[in-house]
Amino acid sequence: MSRSRYRYCPLCREELGEEMRGGRMRLACPRTGCGFVHWDNPIPVVAAIVERDERVVLVRSRGWPDSWYALVTGFLEPDETPEAAVLREVEEEIGIPAELGEYLGAYPFERLNQIIFAYHVRGGPGPIRLCEEELTDYKEVPIAKLKPWPRGTGPALREWLAARGYHPPTVELGEEVPDGRAD
Repeated sequence: MSRSRYRYCPLCREELGEEMRGGRMRLACPRTGCGFVHWDNPIPVVAAIVERDERVVLVRSRGWPDSWYALVTGFLEPDETPEAAVLREVEEEIGIPAELGEYLGAYPFERLNQIIFAYHVRGGPGPIRLCEEELTDYKEVPIAKLKPWPRGTGPALREWLAARGYHPPTVELGEEVPDGRAD
């Protein structure tokens, strides 16, 4: 069953039903001639491991518990490449310019129906200025003290750390994350 909140066809208002389409059960309009199928494709998202001065910037999103910090993330705009989006998101969310490093991979995040395109970026100099509409806090954590989390952007961070010879335990968001803020 789809995770969608769709109940009615957005084209003809008929109540949707389940049908086998593309090898999976999908919500589809049963009305002859309509043809609407809700494919429920994942939403593309970019994530940045923002590194500067041997530290990684972690941010806390508005509405998250006080102990939850994660990578800078954001949605792609129409006609935008993931590479351009990740650099734009870093500048918009933490107020510093960034330089593209390496592409790390694509990571499915089923709970939010997203596909995360993760990148390592080198953060530029200057003070961090948070986008107050989206973020409430940040930490700059020494690389050796980072601990990845099991879902969302955590697997990208875990693989990035492993490629650098670090193999810390995976912990749930909010557990054992040091206060590495550089004031």
